[in-house]
Amino acid sequence: MPVERAKTDRIWAINVGGPAYEGSDGTKYQAEESVSGGEPGTMETVKGSQDALLYQTYREGDIRVARKLPNGTYDVTFHFAEPEQYGPGDRVFDVIAEGQRVIAGLDVLVFRDGKTESALTVTAPNVEIADGELNITFDASAGEPMLSAMVVRGKFRPRREWELLWSDEFDYKGRPNPDLWYLEDWPPLVANSEDQAYTIRSRNVRVADGLLTIEAHKEDYNGARYTSARIRSIGEGDVHYGRVEVRARLPGGVGTWAAIWMLPRDPYFYATNCGPGDDIHGTPTCNAWPNSGEIDIMEYVGFQKNHIHGTVHNEAHYFIKWNQHKGRILVDGVEDEFHVYALEWSPEKIDIFVDDSLYFSYMNEQLGWQAWPYDKPFYVILNLAIGGDWGRAGGPIDDDIFPQQMLVDYVRVYQLESED
Repeated sequence: MPVERAKTDRIWAINVGGPAYEGSDGTKYQAEESVSGGEPGTMETVKGSQDALLYQTYREGDIRVARKLPNGTYDVTFHFAEPEQYGPGDRVFDVIAEGQRVIAGLDVLVFRDGKTESALTVTAPNVEIADGELNITFDASAGEPMLSAMVVRGKFRPRREWELLWSDEFDYKGRPNPDLWYLEDWPPLVANSEDQAYTIRSRNVRVADGLLTIEAHKEDYNGARYTSARIRSIGEGDVHYGRVEVRARLPGGVGTWAAIWMLPRDPYFYATNCGPGDDIHGTPTCNAWPNSGEIDIMEYVGFQKNHIHGTVHNEAHYFIKWNQHKGRILVDGVEDEFHVYALEWSPEKIDIFVDDSLYFSYMNEQLGWQAWPYDKPFYVILNLAIGGDWGRAGGPIDDDIFPQQMLVDYVRVYQLESED
């Protein structure tokens, strides 16, 4: 018998090994219940989360979760933070929910970019319950499994009313609409040590058959060994609070780094040592980035198959300070199927989704521009990088994978519906 989607927006959340706790986003975590096995532990320092207290307690060992829930389909978000000075491969385990392996080879240290004491959230979407009880176990291949907290969300949630501001359905042929998009023409190594040159050639970026194609090639061009494309919205394409939806199919292979993201229209607004004309890409002589902010709706590096990342960058929370705020969700078939990658942005918070599954939230805690520069218009960027700091993190670029394509079915940008 087919399992129906759970017709509820209720949330069940537990603080493993710890007391009741209300998260920065209003999630009410119950004191530990429905969890057995393992040994409790504590840690003092946690970075990379607005809810550090949530990670200071955990269980380690033969952990089991059993909780009565109505039959249906749920998204389950797991919270971890590595408390030990382990190296890569010292703690590796799988997460099994309802008999299905929903996370494989989870190395908390590696998943959190090689740092201990840093918060990691991993969402497993579409977990189906057919017997009235959610059952979760852990299977280790090295060390002991551990868990800090867990959230279970129903698939139905309250919706805000959105009004379409602009869209590109790519129902034409040729160059991306010049009234909506600007095409970057860059040599390699301009940002993030990326190996490709970005071009405006139809070989690398074009619209046909209802799709935008961004295509990467292995070829010598403009001082690079690879070519690709990067486009950004212009004019009325700016967003200042609203919803952004991009339906896309992603490229794969070691060395690819696809992204759907946003930068501020005025990158110098919160800069303190530079201004127009200066390089905005995080150089020692200009702090326009990260001071004025960045929002990553989707990043996908091909060496981590089916791992989708959402991140915010700002002066208070970015990688140099090792306090990056980010989340990830595991989605099957991102290289073979289209999925909707979305952002909802208000003065109070930023939420990031895949196919309507929420997997990352960042709250405005009223701590000033250093933590919330997201009060100005931003524009949308679509690009496919090759190599770079993150693309090469999984090993050398695989030259046998090319060409690779990022296909986009539509881009839709909404604002809150007016009350007039």
